[in-house]
Parts: sequence; C-alpha cells; structure tokens
Amino acid sequence: MKALKKIATAIVGTGLALGTLAADLKVGFITSLSGPVSSLGIPYAKGIQAAVAHMPQVAGRKVELIQLDDASDPSTSARNARKLIDEDKVDILIGTAGSPGALAIAAVARETRTPLISIANANLPGEEGAWMVTLPQPAPLMISAVVERMKQQGVKSVGYIGFSDAWGDLVYDSLQQAAGAAGIKVLTNERFARADSSVTGQVLKIVAARPDAVITGTSGTPGALPYRALAERGFKGPIYGTHALINPDFVRVGGASVEGLLAPTGPVIVAEQLPQTNPIRKVSMDFRDAYQKVHGAPPTDAFSAYSFDAWLLFADAAKRAAAKAEPGTPQFRVALRDAMVNTKELVGTHGVYNFKPDNRYGSDERSRVIVKLEKGQWKLVP
Repeated sequence: MKALKKIATAIVGTGLALGTLAADLKVGFITSLSGPVSSLGIPYAKGIQAAVAHMPQVAGRKVELIQLDDASDPSTSARNARKLIDEDKVDILIGTAGSPGALAIAAVARETRTPLISIANANLPGEEGAWMVTLPQPAPLMISAVVERMKQQGVKSVGYIGFSDAWGDLVYDSLQQAAGAAGIKVLTNERFARADSSVTGQVLKIVAARPDAVITGTSGTPGALPYRALAERGFKGPIYGTHALINPDFVRVGGASVEGLLAPTGPVIVAEQLPQTNPIRKVSMDFRDAYQKVHGAPPTDAFSAYSFDAWLLFADAAKRAAAKAEPGTPQFRVALRDAMVNTKELVGTHGVYNFKPDNRYGSDERSRVIVKLEKGQWKLVP
C-alpha cells in the first residue's frame, strides 16, 4: 500500500513541476486502499494515477491531487471529505469505492457546497444530490440489458442475492422493474453484509425456490461469495452479475464457480473489439497506454477506468469554470458544479457523458455491452 501512495506522489509531483503555471487546482480523492472494498479501491487509485500522468495540467494550471484512504468505512469517508474541504481547501471531491461511502461524502459535499464526482454507484434525489454526479452506469440501464439477455435465453424465474446496503437495494429495485416488464419472476431477495464470510443460509433458500437463473447485487471480491456457495450446492442454472464485478480479484476468488457468468460493463473492457469509428475506442486505448506507462502492466478491471473518466470530467468542467471564477474560491466551486451538471457529449472510456442538473447519471446505451467470463477472461457477447 505504501508503494501505491509513493507512485501517486511521484505522478502528482511530475505534474506540478511542468512549467510556470497559474494558481493551483486542488482535487481531493478518497478511495478504499484497505478493508472489504479495497479490491475496488486500489484499482480506482491506479486509474487516477494514470489520469494525472495523462493530463497533468488543466486549464493551463497545475493540479494538486490529495489522496486519502477511507478503509472501506463510510464514516471515515465523510471525515476524509470534511478534512479535504476544511483543511486542504480542495475545489472538488472524487470518490469513493463503495456506494455507502459515496453517499456519506455526498452529504458533506452538499453541506459545504463542494462538487463531487462519485466513482461508486450512488444516487440522491433533488437537492440532496445537487452537488454530485455519478460516473458508473445506473443500475436500471445495466440491469435492463441483463434481463434482455435472460429473456433471450428463456429464463422464466430468477433468484436474487445482494449486499444489505444501498448497492444491493439499487440492483434489486432495478431487477424488479425490468424483470416484471419482461415477464420474469423474481423469486428471492436475499441479502448479506460485505464483510460476511458465509452466505450458506441465503443460498439454501435460493436453491429451494428453484429459480431458472441467479443474479447478484454485489461487487468486488465479496461478490464471489454467493457464486461459490451456489456451486457448492450444485446449482447448474445460468448466473448473472453487474458491472460492479468486472475485477480480477473477483475472477480469482470466484474461480470455476463464476465460469460462464454474464454481466454488463462499459465498452473499455473490450475496447480493441469496438469499431474504429467508435470514439470510445480511442479514449479507451489512450487510457490503456497511460495505465501501462505508469504501472508497467495493462489494466484488467473496469474500476480504474471510472476514476480516469472522473479526471476527464473534472478537466472538461474546470476549463469552463476557470473562465468565470478563480480556483480556491466558493465562486469557483459553484461554477465548477454548474459546468459539471451541464456537460455535453464528453467521450470517456465507459461511455459518452451527458449530464443534466436534475440527473445524477450521464450514461446512455452507448455505455454498456454484455460480456461473458470464459477461462478467466471477459469476452464480448454479440
């Protein structure tokens, strides 16, 4: 973990050393380098490092990135956010690895009138979320693609198990809506905590319900637990997941139990298979090159690309906001928020983003593909 932080410091230092620039922009970055969400938080950190190396200057100004570890604890996420705002005087927050932590940061962002780019799937209605935008594709958009695939495969009933938190709720609610419209019955709504070590009781209930297929509302390494338990109980039906599972640690821990899993994800995962005319392909390949240069290996997850996109969004909005107010001021934070929520056709690795003041998400159908896990590799499903 110390090595990871040293890499981040080195990259930021390189950006600060480039030329004589105007006043600093300050970015507060919160992620989970430890705890149960670290299998997502570490890739997020690596992605932001690649982004800084790719674009060390924004609007002709040097950028200071201040990174804090929330240890997968939402209360620590909130404390980190307050420290970054009150003590470090950041212009914007980016974070964190889990939905509960992101929602905790959003409350602080709203109170302090500080823009937030959430890299976890988090949504707050109305004024509660007025200072945030969310980069990961919304659950309804992605789950509807999975349900379409279920229908094509003749699935009539599905069992559900997910985290007992905001992400588990988002996936279940989206599944209920999409499955109902497709004539597919949702037979179970089992839950477990991210830190749990067993889901035997929940999986026994799912198997007893005899669903045609099973889908989970989980993420990262803990997300492998239900699939392992299903395999142990002899479940042979189709298995599905969400874009929160596109992670090498999930594949490693899941092993043979997740072979054949179908899940939605952003185009970056199969960028080399996209048409040359697709603008997402170029940005995705630029991301891969930047990541390779910084880390000495290609990316193998979807999460590092979200933090890369967060940097692109911040940079695009900051260019417009800097023409209206000086960084480091309340006026700039307002201008930055306004620029973010009015972003149009910004090409990233996961999609082409269009935000509106009353919509936290900026993704559309261009931000999703279906992939299948075959021999430990994600393959595009036509």
